[in-house]
Order: sequence, then C-alpha cells, then structure tokens
Amino acid sequence: MTPHYSDERTTLYQGDALAALRNLPDASVDAVITDPPYSSGGQYRGDRSASTGSKYLRSEVHTQQDFTGDNRDQRSFGYWCALWLGECHRIARPGSLIAVATDWRQLPTVTDAIQAGGWVWRGIAAWAKPNARPQQGRPAAACEFYVWGTAGARPLEGETLPGFWHVSPLRGADRMHQTEKPVAVLRDLVRAAPVDGVVLDPFAGSGTTGLAALREGRRFIGIELSHHYAELAARRLAGIQPRQVDTQTDLFDVARIA
Repeated sequence: MTPHYSDERTTLYQGDALAALRNLPDASVDAVITDPPYSSGGQYRGDRSASTGSKYLRSEVHTQQDFTGDNRDQRSFGYWCALWLGECHRIARPGSLIAVATDWRQLPTVTDAIQAGGWVWRGIAAWAKPNARPQQGRPAAACEFYVWGTAGARPLEGETLPGFWHVSPLRGADRMHQTEKPVAVLRDLVRAAPVDGVVLDPFAGSGTTGLAALREGRRFIGIELSHHYAELAARRLAGIQPRQVDTQTDLFDVARIA
C-alpha cells in the first residue's frame, strides 16, 4: 500500500484501517494510541445514523467536515473493533501498550473487544472536561475514556503515565476534527512507546496523535479513511520535529503553517 505521505519519521496511509493494517509487518510498532469512531452519540439506535456533527457538536458552530464509519449498530461495532484490534495485536511488539478512546455508552463494548483482539486489558484512564454540558437533575457526562491494555506481559519500568486528565476540549476554530482530542492528553499517552519507538494510530483523523508522537521524540504510522482528513493530517505532520515547539498553542500554530 503506497503511503499518502511519508518522511523519515512519519508514514501516513489513506484508506480503510483494516485493509491498511493487514499490510503492516508483525511486531513492528511499540504502542497503539487511537480514537476510532464511537458509533454513539444518541439515546436510541436510530440516533446513530445522524450526521457526526449533529451527534458530537450539538449546537456548537463548526466548520469541520463530517466523517464516516460512525453508524454501526452495537453488535457490528463490537465485532468490527475486535477485527482491527486483532490486527493491531499482531503488529505490536510483545509488551506494547494500547489505548483506545471511547465514551460511556461504548465503554463496556470496547473493554470486551480489546480482549477479543488478543490484548490483556489493564485499566481505564479518564479525560474529564471541566466545561462539560450540565444535565439538570443528573451528573454531567463530563468524561471520555481510554481503555488500555498490553500485548502480553509488560515490565514495570519507565515513567508513570497519568491515568486522569482535567483538560478542556478544543472549541470552534481551534478544532480541526469534530472529535479531536487535546494534544496534551496524547503527549502523555505516546510516551508509552520508547524514545524513537513507533506509535500507530489506525484512525488518525487530523493527525493529532502523530503531532504528539513527533513532539515527544517518537516515530508515527497513521491510517485515515477520509481523503479530506488525510490531507489535513499530512499538512500538519510535515516538518514537525522533536522539541520544535513547547506549548499546545504553538504546536497548533506550527501545524497550520506546515
């Protein structure tokens, strides 16, 4: 499969995740950090067929393009996750860490699927949004989650990574993808790979995991189905080098210039 973009530290493919993953060699990456489509965002089954903008952004004014693959029913979502998670397990080196983003609705399914894919489920890390929408008479749905595990045993060595983040989501023009995660969270997670190790993201979106990986001195392999977002990710990743920038704001500024 020909890369959509590549340089000495980055390889980005444009296409279906399962098809692209099957072309990657065994035991070739050091961490899998990814944010797949949730197929969530509604109270009823029919809500899954709504546009991603209406599901995840509600009344917020936005200009980001909708994305596909977010309307699977519960059984097909779990089966699909097990398939690509199994491919990621094959590609990961023994002891590698995986972290998969999800919301509260899909949390039980993802914890099952990660084990069906061959990983050892180790825990859940939470991203809490301080400005989450209130829900009158009930707790605010303030958290999204990273289900994490390992490819078999993992030595208890290296730095301790956070298991909780209290970081505001990006808003308006600062958001390049409808479900973009804060780069501060991802810069912590990519350090699960050793320095100069390879971080894989099969659902690269606008490339934020790649930006975090490069900034932290890791290499990056990304896959993105949408041509629009693959182009955006390629522009953001081009020219980003370790220690080039020091703040989240600067990182996005440099990414827009690239």
